[in-house]
Amino acid sequence: MAGFRGLLATVALALAIVLPAAALAQQHDSEGKSGEGKIAEVKSAEGKSAEEKTTAEQSAVEKTGDVPTVHAIALYDDPGLPADFDHLPYANPAAPKGGTLRRAANGSFDSTNPFIIQGTPADGLNQIYDTLMESSADEPFTMYGLLAGGIRLDPDRHWMEIDIRPEARFHDGKPVTAEDVVFSFRLLRDKGSPFYRAYYASVESASALGERTVRFEFSNNQSRELPLILGQLPVLPEHYWQDRDFTKPTLDKLMGSGPYEIAEIDPGRRIVYRRVDDYWGRDLPLNRGRYNIDRLIYDYFRDQSVALEAFLAGALDMRIESSAKNWATAYDTPAVEDGAIQRVIVPDGQPAGMQGYVFNTRRDKLSDPKVRRALGLVFDFDWINQHLFYGAYQRTNSYFQNSEMAAKALPDDAELKLLAPYRDQLPDAVFDQPLPVPQPEALRPRLREALDLLREAGYDVRDGKLVNLATGQPFTLEFLLYDSQWERITQPFVRNLERLGIQSKIRVVDVNQYLDRLRGFQFDMIVGSFPQSANPGNEQRDFWTSDYADVPQSRNLAGVHDPVVDALVDRLIQADSRDELDIASRALDRVLRWGFYVVPQWNFDGTRVAVWDKFDYPKPFPRYTPDFTVWWVDPDRARAVTARQRGQE
Repeated sequence: MAGFRGLLATVALALAIVLPAAALAQQHDSEGKSGEGKIAEVKSAEGKSAEEKTTAEQSAVEKTGDVPTVHAIALYDDPGLPADFDHLPYANPAAPKGGTLRRAANGSFDSTNPFIIQGTPADGLNQIYDTLMESSADEPFTMYGLLAGGIRLDPDRHWMEIDIRPEARFHDGKPVTAEDVVFSFRLLRDKGSPFYRAYYASVESASALGERTVRFEFSNNQSRELPLILGQLPVLPEHYWQDRDFTKPTLDKLMGSGPYEIAEIDPGRRIVYRRVDDYWGRDLPLNRGRYNIDRLIYDYFRDQSVALEAFLAGALDMRIESSAKNWATAYDTPAVEDGAIQRVIVPDGQPAGMQGYVFNTRRDKLSDPKVRRALGLVFDFDWINQHLFYGAYQRTNSYFQNSEMAAKALPDDAELKLLAPYRDQLPDAVFDQPLPVPQPEALRPRLREALDLLREAGYDVRDGKLVNLATGQPFTLEFLLYDSQWERITQPFVRNLERLGIQSKIRVVDVNQYLDRLRGFQFDMIVGSFPQSANPGNEQRDFWTSDYADVPQSRNLAGVHDPVVDALVDRLIQADSRDELDIASRALDRVLRWGFYVVPQWNFDGTRVAVWDKFDYPKPFPRYTPDFTVWWVDPDRARAVTARQRGQE
C-alpha cells in the first residue's frame, strides 16, 4: 500500500516507464460478486429518499455505538503522532513560500485524467487532488486524516465512517461533501482503471449519512489494510463531473481540492501547476511546511540525454537521476565543482521490490518455467554492473528485496505450514532448494546449464539456431522498449542469447505505441517493475493473481495464472499481524521466484537527486520515502543561481 500522491505519481510514471502500469478492470471481485452488482449497491445508497436516508442514519448510529472518533488509523499499532500534533516531523513549518521548480518528464502526454484506461496522463496530476487521509513518510503503516476530520473504525473491521472537514473546499469554492466521496468511489470503481476495482474489491457499499459523514461497509474483515486503502480515495467534485464523460481523455484543466491547480497546458510538451493561495488545507498540521513552491513545471523530453543537457544548462532545476553511468560521469562540470549544482542521495527505507525483464507467459514459447529459467541464466549482471553501471548496484533476487519479507535459504516451519497444502502443485525445489536460486558464477557454465534446460524443454540447436524440435520453428525473442537508454543495457543480453542460437531483437517504439502494445500484452519481454511498500496488500492481487492475468493493461504483466499464488496473495492480504504478513510474503516470494516470471535486474537503496542550489529541505530526511513536498526555494540562493546562469549565457 502506498499513499495516493505516491501511488498516482507511480502510475503516471509507469505509463511511460513500465513501473506498474495502471491496471485495468477485472470482471469479478474476489468474493465472486460482479463489479456491476456492487456499483448498483452504491447507487442504491445514493438514491435513497430523505426518509430512507434518515432511517439509514439512525441504523448506522446504532451500529456505531461507542466506537471512538480518531484523527488517524494504523495497520497494527498506534499512530506515531498524537491528535494534537503540530506538523510532520520532517517538515519545516517556517519554510518560505514562493519560487519555481522545473523538472523533466518523459515522452509525451495527451490527457489530464489520470484515473482511466485511455490516454497518457501528464505528470504531477496527483497534486491537484486531496484524499480522505494521507500517509507520513516517517511511518509505514499509518494514515492521518486529510479531508477526513474524524474517523470511526469498527473494532472488528466490518465498517468505517469518516467525517469530512466542514472547511474542505474544491477549487471553485464549493464544499466537499459526503456525496462527493460516494460519487468518487462509484466513479472510480465503475468507470476508472480496473486497478480501483481490485483495490476496493472488499467494499460492500458506500453511503452518505448526512452532508459530511460517509460510511463504508465491508464484505468481510479479512483485509486489515482495507480501511487504510480507502483513506487513499481521491475525492472528485460531483458537480464538475456529472455532465462530463469520465471515460475519455481530456486536456481540460480538471478541478480538485488539493494544494495545486493546473495553470497551463501545452499538449505533449509542458504542463504547469500553481500553488492554490487559498487552499483550504494549508494550515492543517499534516500540511504545515509542505507545498511551499509556487509553480511546478514539467517539460517533456523524448530523449533523456537531451533532458540531462537541459538540466546542466540551467533550463531545469531538478533531476531524478536513474542512470548510474550519468551519476558517475555526466556531472563533471564547473557548476558541480563550484557547488552551483548539488548532488544528493535521498535514502529510501522501503523494500526495493522487483525490477527486471518480464516474460510474457501468455506466449507459448515462454510458458515453460524451464525456458524462462534458462533465459535468466544468460543475463550477465556482474558484467553489466562493472562495465555500464560503475559497480553502483546490487543484484535483486527477491520481490520484497531489502526487507524481512524476502524469502531466504529453505522455508522455515511457519512458511512450510502455509506451503504444505500445495506441495503437489509446486515444484520440489520450493521445499528442498535454498534461495537465492543457485547458479554458476561464470557465464560459460551458466550458458551450458541454460542449453541443458532448453533441451529438456524440447529445443536444440540446428544450423546455429535454437529450434523447437516438435515444430521446427526457430526460437525468437523481442525486447519491447520505449526508451533508447535501455538499448545499451539490453544489447549484452541479446549477444549472450545469440550464443545459444536464439534470434533476439530490440524494438524501441514511442510511448504511445508502447502503451498500446502493453495494454494488449503484445510483447515477448519488457522491462517492468513491481514496487513494494513496507506493508504490501491488495495491490498484490493486481500484480499476480489469475483474475488479472488476461485483463488488458493489468499490472499482472507476466500473466501469472496459478491457484497457489492466488491463495498466498489472499493469505497475505488477510494477515492479522506483522509476523503473519512477513510469513505470507516470504511464502509468496518463494513461489514466485521458483516460477521464473522475470529476469531480476538490480536495486539501489536511495534516490539520486541533482538540483541547482536554490532549494533547501529539512534534515534528516524522512525514514521511509522521499517527500519533495517539504522542499522550498531559498530566495537568496535562487537569485545567486539565476545570476550565475545568466553570466554563462
